[in-house]
Amino acid sequence: MSYKQVLQQVKQKQIAPVYLLYGTESYFIRNITKHLSEAVLDGENENLSVYDLEETPVQEVITDAETYPFFGGKKLVYANNPSFLKAKPDKLPFEHDLESVIQYLSQPVDYSVIVFTAPYEKIDERKKITKTLKQHSAVAECNPIGDYELKNWIKNLAGSMQITIENDAYDMLESELSTNLYQVKNELTKLALHVGQNGVVTKNIAENLISHTETNSSLRLVDAVIDRNLHKAISIYKDLEKMREDPIGLIALLAFQFRMILHVKLLNQKGYSQSQMQKRIGAHPYVIKMASQRERKFSTQRLESIIDKLTQTDTAIKQGKMEKELAFELLLHELTK
Repeated sequence: MSYKQVLQQVKQKQIAPVYLLYGTESYFIRNITKHLSEAVLDGENENLSVYDLEETPVQEVITDAETYPFFGGKKLVYANNPSFLKAKPDKLPFEHDLESVIQYLSQPVDYSVIVFTAPYEKIDERKKITKTLKQHSAVAECNPIGDYELKNWIKNLAGSMQITIENDAYDMLESELSTNLYQVKNELTKLALHVGQNGVVTKNIAENLISHTETNSSLRLVDAVIDRNLHKAISIYKDLEKMREDPIGLIALLAFQFRMILHVKLLNQKGYSQSQMQKRIGAHPYVIKMASQRERKFSTQRLESIIDKLTQTDTAIKQGKMEKELAFELLLHELTK
């Protein structure tokens, strides 16, 4: 079953005796386990057990599940990190008795719910334990969403938080937050707290409040260079310096942005549409869109000159000819002339 199907069943309190949640999207795993805890335990944690299978043999988990709950009701047992599902299991100081799991799956008790959470990109489908688990469990694949799904997820989460996001803010968030839904939820929660219920998130608010990634930082520096605003460029750099961003890394990010702008400019001169550019370059649509807007402010010669200056500064730092912080500030002076 899909993540949405499993979550829907849990919300409707159609609870299976055993679950297998696998994949690297922690938001999906946490959301299902949150609703499972609410549905099975009804706010009472006395019947909750949490095991790390890198520290505890799985047979102990099975024994716990088979033991009738002391406080009555249903028992919820989380079994995290079942590395025995991977193609190359982790080396542990004990042996997992997988036969005990297979036997349990054939006839699980009705007073316990076991949840195996495997935060791995892949599990080994060929193994007997994996096949048996998938046959006798409610299985949710919790892998990251695709780029094309992100905007809808941002819209849905924003709607659940009762906030409105302006279109240009959507574009920026879609590029910045990538497909990490756990990060998306945290950043949207921050924005929701700032604008309040029924509030509106503008691009300016989003840029000021979300945690700046390397991509966002380099774009802000590019904008400062485009505006020939040395004060803004130095201010952004000083903020990044406090965040321990390395000047060599920033030069690489700036070089990437200006190469992208040059690439888009050259393709634009050949008559490519933005969708054609996206397929040709393989970049996010927002990156292409922003590069298309920026390329109009530069000549081809100016872009080549900037890339050349970035290369020269990078070489000077790596050859020890200049102290990197000073070299980067001098570079900003040059670029904003």
